[in-house]
Amino acid sequence: MSEPLQFSLFDSPTEAEPAPATPLDPATYDQIPLRAEVPIPAGTYRNLEALAVHCQQCQRCGLAATRTHVVVSRGNPAAKLMIIGEGPGQAEDESGRPFVGKAGQLLDKILASVNLDSERDAYICNIVKCRPPGNRVPTPIEAAACIPYLLEQIRLVNPRIILLAGATAVSGLLKDHRGITKIRGQWIEWQGRWCMPIFHPAYLLRNNSREPGSPKWLTWQDIQAVRDRLRQLDS
Repeated sequence: MSEPLQFSLFDSPTEAEPAPATPLDPATYDQIPLRAEVPIPAGTYRNLEALAVHCQQCQRCGLAATRTHVVVSRGNPAAKLMIIGEGPGQAEDESGRPFVGKAGQLLDKILASVNLDSERDAYICNIVKCRPPGNRVPTPIEAAACIPYLLEQIRLVNPRIILLAGATAVSGLLKDHRGITKIRGQWIEWQGRWCMPIFHPAYLLRNNSREPGSPKWLTWQDIQAVRDRLRQLDS
């Protein structure tokens, strides 16, 4: 069986903080410093399109020098479900879309197993928007440089549920450094939203067993819990 939930499915999270700051006019985006140590203020972007345009120009960390494309998002910007991964791989860097390689294809199958469509029912993005060389884990500096974009994506999409695929996504957003095996499948309240850590699909590709207690079996329990929560939110 899956691990017990941290909160009752019928509880509601506390209200999120109101969006701060007045969005900047797009003509002023070039005033935002490109150095990673200088933050991008919350409330900077009027919409996701403006954010994506600015991401394409970003030079806030060294990943800009080796990328082919900036990988911002795919899916439905009005979805109740957001999925956050670690960073682009080679297929994503080449296409400019997140989760389109083998791991992304598996993610699509996981969602489809509970009648969710990745383009219709989810908004998908990553902790970092540029591919780390060799698909290595993003450094803390790289993650810190990119996290303001992710926080703006969360503000603008306003999802009710966030799936955090893998330990890098969990630590990047929640600053929770516990191992993914200890916290996967648990509901965690964060700024008025429900978050659930899950195994990254790339990890599942390396662990093919479907026996009870295996990573794939546990992910099947997790995605069913997500489906049930979405249904409750719609009722």
